[in-house]
Amino acid sequence: MSAKPAGSQVRLAAETWESLFRAQVAVMRRLQSGPAFKSIPLGEYDVLFTLSRCPSGWLRLNELNHHVLLSQSSLSRLVERLEMRGLVERMPAPDDGRGVLLKLTEAGAELQKQVGREHVRDISELVMPALTEAEQRELTRLTDKLRSSVASR
Repeated sequence: MSAKPAGSQVRLAAETWESLFRAQVAVMRRLQSGPAFKSIPLGEYDVLFTLSRCPSGWLRLNELNHHVLLSQSSLSRLVERLEMRGLVERMPAPDDGRGVLLKLTEAGAELQKQVGREHVRDISELVMPALTEAEQRELTRLTDKLRSSVASR
């Protein structure tokens, strides 16, 4: 078996990324228009979801920024809105005067669970008819592998 020329490999990598990106955009557009996100925008839900996964309950704002697709200033404004609505609380980091810690309030945790249940149903309605269980597991394996490779660079 002969190696593919570099140009062909580069083209394949670009086509692979384009396919992954377009699939993600199509799925996200469908999910955003579904019933789960009538009560809260997807970006706000993403913050609530990320905070719900914190073992300690608290997460630094700059760490949260690594998990969401928002600029630091946009994330700060979004967190302010969530705090004003009583969905998150913040406090200064005890070991860093400039740092900010965030956590879900009871109302934020309840909203995240409620929207999350609907969101999971919407996801299953999109994914299950399109991919077999084996294909879902393979896609998960491949995307985890890609994400791990990117994170280690």
